[in-house]
Order: sequence, then structure tokens, then C-alpha cells
Amino acid sequence: MTEAAARSIEAPSCTQAHTIAARLSAAREESLHLCDRLETEDYVVQPMPEVSPPKWHLGHTTWFFEQFILRGYAPDYPVFHAGYALLFNSYYKSAGPHWQQSRRGALSRPTVREILAYRHHVDLAMMTLLHSPACTPEVLMLTKAGIQHEQQHQELLLMDIKAILGANPLMPRYSTRPPAPVETAAAGWSHIAAGLHAIGTDATDFAYDNERPRHRVWLEDAAISACMVSNSEYREFIKDGGYENPRLWTSKGWDWVQMNNIRAPLYWLNDEENGNGEWKREFTFSGAGALDEAAPVMHISWFEADAYARWRGYRLPTEQEYEIFLAQHQHQHPPTPPRGLWCWTSSQYSPYPGFHPFAVPLAEYNGKFMCNQFVLRGGCFATPRDHYRISYRNFYEPQQRWMFSGIRLARD
Repeated sequence: MTEAAARSIEAPSCTQAHTIAARLSAAREESLHLCDRLETEDYVVQPMPEVSPPKWHLGHTTWFFEQFILRGYAPDYPVFHAGYALLFNSYYKSAGPHWQQSRRGALSRPTVREILAYRHHVDLAMMTLLHSPACTPEVLMLTKAGIQHEQQHQELLLMDIKAILGANPLMPRYSTRPPAPVETAAAGWSHIAAGLHAIGTDATDFAYDNERPRHRVWLEDAAISACMVSNSEYREFIKDGGYENPRLWTSKGWDWVQMNNIRAPLYWLNDEENGNGEWKREFTFSGAGALDEAAPVMHISWFEADAYARWRGYRLPTEQEYEIFLAQHQHQHPPTPPRGLWCWTSSQYSPYPGFHPFAVPLAEYNGKFMCNQFVLRGGCFATPRDHYRISYRNFYEPQQRWMFSGIRLARD
């Protein structure tokens, strides 16, 4: 190869590395920005087993870059602290043992100050690597994945911060201008014609392995509601005895309602001591306040979404129907994430035909969770703009509801 030819190959890689480095820096800064409003004490609390303390998120996303990129590709990289691998590995069994998720709030150390120093150490090493001859196409690919992983945790950070503040009877504010879903659609139904439809992606830019490959599915005639279910609509379900009617619930859903005394969406407040009063208030990022009647109902479990749909005489959409619905309503590229909520589908989280997990070292990223979970689609107000894709598949267990989840109905 001539010297001129070599330069023509290296130049685009250099430009790409600088672009990715800038995106990495912005993503890392955004995670810290989301924590600006927190007090030091807020960083450690874990009110529920599935909620992680904010300082754990900051440490885990940092460990991701150290473990999967720096330790393998950065020459002479000094690991910041050998013990952090145990604390900040989430579930990567192939990367070694990890601390139990439900006990993350039991750790007072490392301190927030030490985790911030850890982030600075890793960020500096990543920037050095991305601007060095050791920056290979594989490093760039893994860095893209790391950026997406960081953005994924930014949404999780907001979910967990709300859970932490909402568990406090003082109901402290996170912000005077709370991030919140906004319903922008007009009433009505969006029709999906029967036939073969393509879903998933084969795009050359980043997508998670569970979004691939693009494939065809047969759908029957269906329609999906243009609007999400509102707070006032959901309150009618409560008034009509929705939580007392076992015929509306799956067997496991009814057991969950009874065992946990579920009577309303998470963060709804009942001012009556006996619990039989009107649900007119809710906890938001700005503290406790009046329930916004027109806003989409939020923090709903799959069990509740399924029961509500049955009460209305409708059903939840399948994830295949929902992706076609999104495609019909998105004309920008890249698509703009909705300002609403992730919406539950009736689809169990399972692999697409021809699914292949990410190559090592990220092979454990998604496939290992394809059991006993349901798919949510559509993005939400907390989804970073350049993290959202129409093909994005979110997933949670049917009883979980601390995430930004809502309901959109479907009919045959």
C-alpha cells in the first residue's frame, strides 16, 4: 500500500474517532448533570431491590469503559482500584463475581468523591486512547456501545432518583421544572393493515443485538390508539372497582394485587387515612401536588395495563404492531423520541428469528434476560434524543412499575 493510500484510509478513522470522543464526553457530562440537584446523602439510598443508588450508576458506567475497553486495548492502563470490579459489575458473569443488586445501598464506600475521581481517571484514559494509534475499529465499536450504555443509565438514573425521593415522607423536590410526559396526539385510532411487515433493523450504525435482524412478520388488521391512557381515564377504572375485580386480572396479576395491597398507580396519593378516599394527588419530580388529569397515566405495571385494557374492552398492542405504529408516525431521521412514555405491549421478551448476541465481550448484554419479561416500546420523555430508535426494545418484569411506563390500547 502506498503512503498516500494509507493516509486516505487513516483520515476518516481519525475524524470518526474525534466525533466519537466528543459524543463520549457529552454523554459522560450529562450523567453528572442529572445528579447536580442531589445532596450527598441521596447518592447512597436504595429504597427497593431493583433501584440502584445514583453513585452506583456513576461507578458502573465507568467500570464498563474500564473493563471492556481500557483493560484490553489501552497500553499500560493502570486500573483505578482492583476492588471496584466486584462492586460495579452488574451482571456480567464472564467478567467475574459481582455484588448483589439488592445490597448496593449497603455500601457507604467508595464515597461520591472517590467515584468522581474514578470517572475522571477513566475519562482521561479513554480520551487518550481515542486519540492514539491504539484506537482500532473495535475500540470505536465498543466505545459506541459504551455511550449507548451510559445513555441507558441516564434514564435509569432519573427513574431511581424519583424512587429515592418518593420513598421519603417529606417528598422532597428534584426540580422546580420537573421532567414529565406530554401528550401531543389527537384522539382517534391509527390503522395497521393486514399483511407482511418488516420490523427490526439491519442498520450499519449502532443498534442493540436484540433489535436485529430485520425480518418480516404477518399482522392482521388492527388499530392502536393515538393517545395514551390519561390519569382521569385510569381513575375511572379505580372507581369502577378495577382493583377488586379478579375477572380483569391474570392469575399472577391478581395474586400480586392482593399480596401487595395495590390500589392505584405508583406515586398516586390518597389523603384518606382508611385508603378509600379520592386519588387526587401524586408525587412528581417537583414534590407532591395535584394529579394532572390530562397527563398520561404513569408508573403502571404490565399487570395493571393488561387489566385496564380488558376493562375497556380492548387489549395491549403486540410489539410488532407497535413498531409499525411508530414507523407510521415518525418522519424524521433520526426519529425524535416521543415526549410521552414507554408503553407496555402484550409481547413476551424473546429473540428475533436469526438473533445473534453481541460478540465477546458484550455477549451477555441482552440475550440472558429473555425470560419472564414483557416488551415496552416507544421511548419516553427521559430517553436521550440520540439514544432512541423505532426498533428499540425495552423490557421489564410484569410487576415492575417504577420505570416511566404507560398504556396505549389496541383493538382488532
